[in-house]
Amino acid sequence: MSPDSPFTDDMLLGGRVVVRQPVNGYRAAIDPILLAAAVNVQGKKKVLDVGCGSGAAMFCLAARVPGLNCTGLELQPAIVEYARAGIELNNLENRAHILEGDIAMSPTELRNTFDIVLTNPPYSNAGRLPSNISRATAHMESNIDLASWITACLACLKLKGRFIIIHRAGRLSDILAALHGKAGDVHIFPIVSRFGEVAQRVIVDAGKGRQSPDTLKPSFVLHDSEGRYTLEAEQVLRDAQPLPI
Repeated sequence: MSPDSPFTDDMLLGGRVVVRQPVNGYRAAIDPILLAAAVNVQGKKKVLDVGCGSGAAMFCLAARVPGLNCTGLELQPAIVEYARAGIELNNLENRAHILEGDIAMSPTELRNTFDIVLTNPPYSNAGRLPSNISRATAHMESNIDLASWITACLACLKLKGRFIIIHRAGRLSDILAALHGKAGDVHIFPIVSRFGEVAQRVIVDAGKGRQSPDTLKPSFVLHDSEGRYTLEAEQVLRDAQPLPI
């Protein structure tokens, strides 16, 4: 995929955020919006979005929290260009920038730098590879597995900084294992489609170098019995409210 490939400019958070995305390739759904809503931060903090894609999560976070200094790290050159266009579309030239790079290389200039690191990493470590290269890169682990991805993210955090990840609920044990001995004060936040269903997604928020016990939060329900977004989900997805973490 080249930077000249067809794209769309899509509205998030009820029009508060614009994301430029390829027509054919990875396109943001609600996961990056939920990830951004899970970040509890105020003031002039430094935030890193690892594997930022077109910038959906960092732009949603910047729209909710004025004063943040946001950096996105993205591997795919064409997607980097979309994210950089998104900075202008969202008037964030003084608050955000995008780096092209690979978290597997653990860039030294990013180490011990950020107050918050958030990430929506590739979800799959097995299965059929999507035919679209951009989508495959976004969805499938390749040269770095989940544990190594988390370790590299933690290396970018200042001591006591917060790490926030959204992933498949089935990978929760892998996430907790990767955090063990490196981060504590872990908050686990299940995301369910409907009340009473098994969680398909989970958000984990952990503090680097902290040792407080883990906390399992109540599930966040996305849809009511008729398939419509719940009021709480509407407040997060449309009205830019934080998750009740």
